[in-house]
Amino acid sequence: MDKNKIIISHSPYLWKGFSTAKIMYLVVLALLLPAAAGIYFFGLYALLIIIASVATCFLTELAIKKLRKKRFRNDGSAVITGLLLALIVPPRMPIWMVVVGAFFSIAVVKEAFGGLGHNIFNPAIGGRAFLAICFPTQITEWIEPTYFRLDAVTTATPLSPDFTYPGTQAELYRDLFFGNTGGSLGETSALLIILGGILLLALRLIDWRIPIFYIGTVALLSLLLGQQPLFQVLSGGLMIGAFFMATDYVTSPVTRNGKIIFAVGLGIITVLIRNFGALDEGVAFSILIMNAFTPLIDKYLKLKTLGLQKKKEAS
Repeated sequence: MDKNKIIISHSPYLWKGFSTAKIMYLVVLALLLPAAAGIYFFGLYALLIIIASVATCFLTELAIKKLRKKRFRNDGSAVITGLLLALIVPPRMPIWMVVVGAFFSIAVVKEAFGGLGHNIFNPAIGGRAFLAICFPTQITEWIEPTYFRLDAVTTATPLSPDFTYPGTQAELYRDLFFGNTGGSLGETSALLIILGGILLLALRLIDWRIPIFYIGTVALLSLLLGQQPLFQVLSGGLMIGAFFMATDYVTSPVTRNGKIIFAVGLGIITVLIRNFGALDEGVAFSILIMNAFTPLIDKYLKLKTLGLQKKKEAS
């Protein structure tokens, strides 16, 4: 390739020698940590959900590209969407429902807008929101960790008003940190999510401002509302949302200040939904809402073009 040639492409942009595909598969590698936790805590059925979701996303994108007579690039974005969707649904959700959600994520939320770099909303979260509308009962059915047992005992998630814990507060925080609680397939182990996030931060594949300001805003507002900040941070999908979904290149702002505003907005909406909304959890919908504001944030906080000066008005 000619080194003097300028390549113009949609986001995510090439950076420091990392191709889009390499970035995507490094994110997949980081996501394998919470995925492994989900399989460990909820058994082999969790693995079937992951396989079904990833395969459906991959095949749907391949088929749509063929129908649109567009080149299919195995850049890993469909794999990320399928893996993320699997990690944010209940660990016993019927496989066919997962397939429906995965199809919607790619066909509607991503490809209907033009494919990678053109979608307004995070595809995996869009798919989960679609499942919540179509299957409101199944999307809120939680089980206790089964550790590969065949039996499954239903339970409430830590954010549910019906949640009870037989141990001490310290034991509760320990279980929330390691993942020994009910919840979505890949959101329960804060430890492995943080390790995956640290990997992405160390490789500079994500910006620290979004996860830090998002989590910090939730913690601060929870404290002001008289709640336990650590409990609110470790519960629900906040960790996986902050590190792996809010940081999506395409649907988050590009400027540093824009990322901070975006993250603070995420935190405010999450706390409002958790405390005053009809849902126990607010992470998914907060990200979708702030995705819609991303173009506006980028418009008013766009970077100044170097070398240009304002035209002086004639006196």
